[in-house]
Amino acid sequence: MPALFDSLTLRDITLRNRIGVSPMCQYSTSDGKATEWHLVHLGSRAIGGAGLVIVEATAVEARGRISAMDAGLWEDSQIDSWRRVADFVAAHGAVPAVQLAHAGWKASTNPPFTGGGRTPTDKGGWTPISVGAQPFNPEDPSPIMLTRAMIDEVKANFRLAIHRAIAAHFQIIEIHAAHGYLLHSFYSPVSNTRTDQYGGSFENRTGLLIEVIRDARSIMPASMPLLVRLSCSDWREDGWSILDSVRLSGMLKDEGVDLVDCSSGGQRNAKIAVGPHYQVPFAEQIRNEAKIPTAAVGMITDPVEADKVISSGQADLVLLAREFLRDAYWPINAAKALKVFDQKMVPEQYARAFT
Repeated sequence: MPALFDSLTLRDITLRNRIGVSPMCQYSTSDGKATEWHLVHLGSRAIGGAGLVIVEATAVEARGRISAMDAGLWEDSQIDSWRRVADFVAAHGAVPAVQLAHAGWKASTNPPFTGGGRTPTDKGGWTPISVGAQPFNPEDPSPIMLTRAMIDEVKANFRLAIHRAIAAHFQIIEIHAAHGYLLHSFYSPVSNTRTDQYGGSFENRTGLLIEVIRDARSIMPASMPLLVRLSCSDWREDGWSILDSVRLSGMLKDEGVDLVDCSSGGQRNAKIAVGPHYQVPFAEQIRNEAKIPTAAVGMITDPVEADKVISSGQADLVLLAREFLRDAYWPINAAKALKVFDQKMVPEQYARAFT
């Protein structure tokens, strides 16, 4: 059996294989609520054989949305719509997970397929909050620098969103601490120029993320896995590095995190060496040096190569994004390519197409 199709157990949750759907913003909600689009989009990937299906960045408060069309769990009225999605995903053999997020200084933008850029306040936009008062792009309006009271409010909103995620029947929670969004902007020296208890030293800059993780672990059942997505490198000489990520990952392990989702980038002026599997070395180094399970993500497309990532010990899980947009049934097709296809992988409604 190829390692790609081994099961993976995190706490009391077992994935049927090592293939996951990476969280991908769809910019298609109705006031943060899941729509028919999400049910079909995410449900199709569960039917297609994924072991893990992670819902896109889901805002813990309205001002933490990337766009007005973002997913959300900032109020109780949103729970039922996401529970419908989570229940469908679980009913078809995949584990439903949700990525809880706060966009920070990258909030209030237009969806990329409508042109991107900032959403003006007179067209439904809002003023972002951030680690500091500087904007992400020089031409953007300045965000509001978080005070200690506002930081406490953000932490409280993460806690409430975790309660709602559990009520929505998600079986795994991931905290989004990557890509220049709020939690990443705190630990990255590129963006954090604070002089209070959340700025300066490594311990101070990582403090907010550690506090959010402690809160999460205190709320979540002991049986429920907790993941964190990191930007393992800022791809800048003056930025966050893989060595910083190894150190932080060890701290996260001690706080009860079960797996680190190894992405990168998100700061301005990054020089990213993009190519197939370009982020896999981050997952491998963190796995080996911090002694914590990892997920590899980024331009993973070929079944044989994906299997090598797992079998060689570079990562415990592969997360596919664009490849899953191209092929909702990638796991089934990967099983055929690796010559381990079993008819039981296919829903009975589709069986006649795979005989």
